[in-house]
Amino acid sequence: MELTTREGTLFIRGRFDVRSTSLVRDRLYDEIDRTTDDVVVDLSELESIDATALRVLAVATRTMERSGRHLILRGCSPELRRVIAFTRLRRLVQLERAERGPLTA
Repeated sequence: MELTTREGTLFIRGRFDVRSTSLVRDRLYDEIDRTTDDVVVDLSELESIDATALRVLAVATRTMERSGRHLILRGCSPELRRVIAFTRLRRLVQLERAERGPLTA
């Protein structure tokens, strides 16, 4: 798991799962607290994601909405888009159009 923040975007590389959710959650909320703008989470180099990680993104989305902002997911692979649709998370999260890279869920 590698996390990088640059210009309002949190880049997540590697496996986003139960072992890394607390690290990602802390960095994500640091970014949410730091800015008054929308926050982008770049998942284009994500290797895998699990239900716990999806929940972190859903809760962060709700937190952002309370202040009139958005959490935007960038670089979602077609596989991740299907998982998001299947779990009905699509009702909560905002996705950018870019699609790249394989992902196992």
